[in-house]
Amino acid sequence: MARTTLSDAGLHFDELNKLRILDPDLSQQTTELKDECRDFVNKIGHFQKVVGGLIELVDELAKETENEKMKAIGARNLLKSIAKQREAQQQQLYALIAEKKMQLERYRIEYDALCKVEAEQNEFIDQFILQK
Repeated sequence: MARTTLSDAGLHFDELNKLRILDPDLSQQTTELKDECRDFVNKIGHFQKVVGGLIELVDELAKETENEKMKAIGARNLLKSIAKQREAQQQQLYALIAEKKMQLERYRIEYDALCKVEAEQNEFIDQFILQK
């Protein structure tokens, strides 16, 4: 009856018969909750470390990916510029070929004209010699 009167007054005895303000069951639950919270906080701390490491790894991979992407873009641009240079060089060579063909045609016409002049001069020489 004394325990009931004390319990009604908010005083309780624990398993060691010490006088407590809290109910022993409630005190034990509070201690268990405190331990669980500490474990939870430790697990959250560990989780944050793991996630932090993962984020660093992903950031590093993102940087490497970006570097490789830039290298690929640079290589593609280099190939495009090489292709344009070759195309320009090819156009220059085509222009040079056309110029040389025109020069060859002029030389051919000049040669034909010179052959005609030579033939006329030979004919003139032959006529001159025959007249003498």
